[in-house]
Amino acid sequence: MRVLAIIPAYNEEGCIEQTVDELKRVAPDCDYVVVNDGSSDATEEILQRRGFNHVTHPTNLGLTGGFQTGCRYALAQGYDAVIQFDADGQHVPEYISAMVERMEREDADIVVGSRFVDVEKPISARMLGSRLITALIRLTCGQILNDPTSGMRLFNQKMVKEFATRFDFGPEPDSVALLMRRGAKVSEVQVSMRERQAGESYLNAWRSISYMARTCMSILFVQWFR
Repeated sequence: MRVLAIIPAYNEEGCIEQTVDELKRVAPDCDYVVVNDGSSDATEEILQRRGFNHVTHPTNLGLTGGFQTGCRYALAQGYDAVIQFDADGQHVPEYISAMVERMEREDADIVVGSRFVDVEKPISARMLGSRLITALIRLTCGQILNDPTSGMRLFNQKMVKEFATRFDFGPEPDSVALLMRRGAKVSEVQVSMRERQAGESYLNAWRSISYMARTCMSILFVQWFR
């Protein structure tokens, strides 16, 4: 199976070099493309200097636009699957092979790198939102997704086509829930994740609450009209 790691990057000058180097070293069978999403820092200069495979947006399109560009690249190059991989160093490439093996063994459409298959979800304000999303997915789809907010997801070619051709389809929990409701087979593999290796996350407390609220509303109401 030919797998492409899609690495959306926006102002990741402090992380991108280490992230790509580690991915190439640890998962050499997995190809990659960095989608430089209109960065205003030195991300583009680093990508060019190191000769990293990348595509550059002239302006910032957000995660949905960045991932869509990567999916279109994957289809054009004939890849069998793509893995959503963060540029900030949180995702651990050692788990990619296990996720690919699970997809092939179970003929899954989506494999999620989950922090909470064998590990109990902690009690915290942030995890409260995750628990709520899990409950809503179970309510609307009849399936359990233990770690809906994990950003480390492997999609087969059928799923890639959905993300590549729909303008309103981002790699987010509500889209995964919609695909599940439409019959996509989802599996989870236990992984661990790290803290961001450099820079600052755009998700502050207020944005996290807003994100969870929008996601829950989409799963409950919006996805039925998509």
